[in-house]
Amino acid sequence: MIVVAGEALIDLVPQGAGALAGLKPALGGGPYNTAVALGRLGSPTAFCSRTSYDAFGEALLDGLRRADVDVSGVQRGTEPTTLAVATIDGNGSAAYSFYVEGTADRLFTAPAELPATARAVSFGTCSLVLEPGASAYEELMRTAAGQGLFTALDPNIRAGLIPDADAYRARFRNWLPSVTLLKVSEEDAQWLGGTPREWLTAGPSAVVITRGGDGLTVFTRDGAEHSVPGEKVEVVDTIGAGDTVNAALLHGLSAQDALSAEALAGLGADGWTRLLRFAARAAAVTCSRAGAEPPFAAELGEF
Repeated sequence: MIVVAGEALIDLVPQGAGALAGLKPALGGGPYNTAVALGRLGSPTAFCSRTSYDAFGEALLDGLRRADVDVSGVQRGTEPTTLAVATIDGNGSAAYSFYVEGTADRLFTAPAELPATARAVSFGTCSLVLEPGASAYEELMRTAAGQGLFTALDPNIRAGLIPDADAYRARFRNWLPSVTLLKVSEEDAQWLGGTPREWLTAGPSAVVITRGGDGLTVFTRDGAEHSVPGEKVEVVDTIGAGDTVNAALLHGLSAQDALSAEALAGLGADGWTRLLRFAARAAAVTCSRAGAEPPFAAELGEF
């Protein structure tokens, strides 16, 4: 089982141009999208988070159940659901404003234990910024790594939520010894500072950089570098594309029985190229339709 730990929220997506365009609620949150994408691809998946008892919270859980994601470990609270208001530019890229004060997901507490069948745990996005939940997710990351589980991290930077950029960058560097696979967008890599090679020396076995329509590149600890181009597609928007990449990488690694640092080291050029191409195809499908709607396994074929 792959466990995805992090926030679930509601994206409010504009249905037209201008600041006063109508907003359509959509299920979202980086970790939430990753969990749904994994479930749709057929990987046994569990979600580790905290959601509200309000109508949005119920809808979020229903979305996970429809994707066959195990929600038995999701904590609940009476606080409202976090809202993210999206703005879509002319290229389909999304930016967000967040409404997070006193919301349910940021009050997450680390569970006493993970599912006995867990092989990997994925972390990222707002859940690693907003306290007190951020410290609880960090504790879970260190615990999972200490137990020998495969850990994946996608910081998915939302700069508007980070009050002290330098403090966050230092915290990010302190996570790296507990990370097996680091995935960052090109923009996030620039914001974080440093290089993939520097990050690899701190802990991860591989670093994947996403470059939007230009594709993906992986850097590995043995000094190798492998790239694939992006899949050509008419972009509706990019909401959930990076989260779909996370899911595709984890799904593909699981399919190859490669959810370990040792297995990553043995993938080689052919294994990494196949994995990155699969992730690029999956992200292209998500970009071809509105909102975070990752593909089902039948849309991509067998890994």
